[in-house]
Amino acid sequence: MRKILVVVAVAIFLGALATGSLLSGKLEHAKVNYWKGGYCVQKTVDMSKYDEGIIRAKVDGKWQEFKIREFPEKFMKWNIERRLEALDIWEKGEMPPFSGPHNGILATHGIKRLDTQFKINNAVKGFGFLPRKEKLDEVLKMLKDTWDSSMAVKFNTLRTLYKNADEYLDKTKQVSLELYSTPDFETGSFLNMMTNPGVSVVFLDIPSFEFKAIAQLLHPDDPNLTDYEKKVVEFVNTIHDYIHGHSPRKSIVCIFHVIEVFDNTPPTGRGVRIVP
Repeated sequence: MRKILVVVAVAIFLGALATGSLLSGKLEHAKVNYWKGGYCVQKTVDMSKYDEGIIRAKVDGKWQEFKIREFPEKFMKWNIERRLEALDIWEKGEMPPFSGPHNGILATHGIKRLDTQFKINNAVKGFGFLPRKEKLDEVLKMLKDTWDSSMAVKFNTLRTLYKNADEYLDKTKQVSLELYSTPDFETGSFLNMMTNPGVSVVFLDIPSFEFKAIAQLLHPDDPNLTDYEKKVVEFVNTIHDYIHGHSPRKSIVCIFHVIEVFDNTPPTGRGVRIVP
């Protein structure tokens, strides 16, 4: 009996290899398809009341309304100071710290990928600010005008944005890229945000902050994007490549609309909500 089972197991394994099911990434998907003509379509976020300061989203299986909020001054002070410190360290030729506001730890849940028994997922992603809507064209021009400049010039361009945060930066959002998800391969974060856009992001640092958000995903090839959304996709991809080098393709943009902010700093914070 044991020999028979071994033979059967080997046959199944060889068959899987022959069809590519073990080696072609077929498990890196869920039992749903969020793709249409090569681009993804998120149907769990409704921006129709955005101008009223409200986002509708399907969170935990039901449609709800969420009030958009701004990061408080203590979060902004920490975030900007750490970013300026990291630029100074980087400009000296040293590796900037992995802790701080750039590397946020994203927690999501929603749907199981085929290679796991769990819906929950955790990932470290690069986070940054989006310019205020009325400043988006100006900041894009700043990046494009200095695209071929030295790193010193690029660092100073970023310093200009950070030192004038009240003028340039949108305090209601953080942005990131979904670099790896395509119709052939989907990350757990991508699948969860498409299914359930309610997320949490925490930063490893002292002070320590956490914010909870509605994640809106924009695919660069989606023909239904608004003019503003197209500019957001261009900006987030551009500022990523501005520092990290030109990417072979534009990636999906994640906009994290701020809903709640918490101070996790011990001993006084310990998870206290600081935005009413």
